[in-house]
Amino acid sequence: MLLTIDVGNTHTVLGLFDGDEIVEHWRISTDPRRTADEWAVLLQGLMGMHPLLGEDLGDGVDGICICSTVPSVLHELREVTRRHYGDIPSVLVEPGVKTGVPILMDNPKEVGADRIINAVAAVELYGGPSIVVDFGTATTFDAVSARGEYTGGVIAPGIEISVEALGVRGAQLRKIELARPRSVIGKNTVEAMQSGILYGFAGQVDGVVERMARELADDPDDVTVIATGGLAPMVLGEATEIDEHEPWLTLIGLRLVYERNMARG
Repeated sequence: MLLTIDVGNTHTVLGLFDGDEIVEHWRISTDPRRTADEWAVLLQGLMGMHPLLGEDLGDGVDGICICSTVPSVLHELREVTRRHYGDIPSVLVEPGVKTGVPILMDNPKEVGADRIINAVAAVELYGGPSIVVDFGTATTFDAVSARGEYTGGVIAPGIEISVEALGVRGAQLRKIELARPRSVIGKNTVEAMQSGILYGFAGQVDGVVERMARELADDPDDVTVIATGGLAPMVLGEATEIDEHEPWLTLIGLRLVYERNMARG
């Protein structure tokens, strides 16, 4: 089995693959202060919850693939794979790792590893041209050409960041539950804020995707738009430009990158 770990700024998502199938997944908070030893204990605990695995990560897991947008966490996970699981083949996504996706950016090293991994999975599952909308700490839009090249993207404040900012900067506002309001026109402050977040972000997604698609392809209708990320389900019903929802897009991309690098080795 292959263990994939996607470390985001707010949450870390772990997935366990048996061949091409994801058989288990976990979502935990990202703590940049967590040490390699603490990670080892955490992984051991999670693995022990799965009936097909033993109490130790090495009992059943024969590969690990990791990407991280948090450098300090990537450093500690590197130590985990070296010190605690040195006998398990591992791939950490960083410059020099084979992805199969050309990066057409001014400085390819600036692009977050998770965004490239999403592009890898998008090309494999849907081909190009395509746009990946990832609803995470930031809402990112990543463009993939018809030839499978990563051509650039858009970064916007994420849904939770916007909610927190409203609560902090608005004297009479507070942090609210991210839920669908009864109607677009809110009947109280909470519903008005919920409406602004839900329909505001849906409108943002449709507007940005429409403009990107016009630049990406001669016929914008040829572009496949894929949504992923923990907050994607909130917007799916309202954003009309989204074609596909793949919650495990990043984990699938990690599996593909692991396979390509192991084949090369």
